[in-house]
Amino acid sequence: MPAAGASSRMGGRDKLMELVDGVPLLARQAERAARTGAPVYVTTRGDRPARIAALTGLDVALVAVAEPEQGLSASIRAGTAALPDDVTALMVVLPDLPDIDTSDMHAMIAANLAAPDAILRATSQDGRPGHPTVFPRRYFDALTRLTGDAGAGPLIRQEGFTPVPLPGRRAITDLDTPEDWVHWRAGRKKET
Repeated sequence: MPAAGASSRMGGRDKLMELVDGVPLLARQAERAARTGAPVYVTTRGDRPARIAALTGLDVALVAVAEPEQGLSASIRAGTAALPDDVTALMVVLPDLPDIDTSDMHAMIAANLAAPDAILRATSQDGRPGHPTVFPRRYFDALTRLTGDAGAGPLIRQEGFTPVPLPGRRAITDLDTPEDWVHWRAGRKKET
């Protein structure tokens, strides 16, 4: 779970510390990941102690990112490098997708068991690519060499992926700006 970003589009607020159901988004999503039973690694940055504090007590391993200013690729590199040798696949779960829940992660794990050699990418119900993404071990070396803020996007474009449809827009609901948060929260109020 890459959590070493700068929240640069949030106007000074930290999107991962925004409260959802009374809990910081980062802690909420890390807890959902931990409930899968799979080991969870969360990349962090030293200048965001509130993020680290929000993860205290959760069953997750923290991985420091030495150069977080290098973007999402730095998190993926650090997280991949921290994995034990017996790990056969890596699921990258972006913590700023608040609608991704444990059942969605279970769906990705099941898809990996069915197609262990494929890169898997969650899509919205109507087929738009989103997250999470699962990479088999054979791509780990490439993941540790990523650069820039595009994350694994270039690797996925080069290698292709097998889509895993998730309900609704869960896989693509990404909250990067204050306006994204306002819109998402308004939609939640309409649902209740």
